[in-house]
Amino acid sequence: MKNLIVILFALMITVSCNSQKKIYSDFDMSYSKSGGFAPIYENLLVKGNQAHYSFEGQGKKNKTTFKLTYEEIKNLNQILTKNNFRHIAEDRKKIYDGIAVTISVKNGENSGSKTDASMIMPKHQSNWENIVNAFQEIINKNVKNTQ
Repeated sequence: MKNLIVILFALMITVSCNSQKKIYSDFDMSYSKSGGFAPIYENLLVKGNQAHYSFEGQGKKNKTTFKLTYEEIKNLNQILTKNNFRHIAEDRKKIYDGIAVTISVKNGENSGSKTDASMIMPKHQSNWENIVNAFQEIINKNVKNTQ
C-alpha cells in the first residue's frame, strides 16, 4: 500500500512538472528580463493569442495569464519587422550583474533570438529599444502592477 502511495505521489509530481514545462517551452514569442545585483525574473510568453506573464524579485511574485488581441499581435510583429529584429547585432563585451533582456521569436519572418546581456551594437540600439518598449507596453497594459 505504501508503494502505491509513493508511486501515485511521484506520478502527480511528474505530471505537474510537465504541464509547467509546456507553458515555458511551447511559445511563439517570449520576452524575459533577468539578473542584476538583486536578481529579478520577468517573463512574457505568447502562444497564439494567449500570454503568460510572471515576475519574481524584490520580495514580490506575480503570475497571470491574459489574451492578446489580433491587433496587438499584428502590431508586435510589425514593430519586430520595422526594427529589423533579425539583423540586430549583439556586442561581444561581457557585462556582469546587469539586468539582461532576451527576446525570442520562434516562427515567421522575424524568427530569431537576441539578448542585450553583452550589449547591443550602437547602430542597432534604438531598434532594440523600440522592440523592448513594445513588449513592455503589452505588459504594462495587461498586468496589474503589484511591484
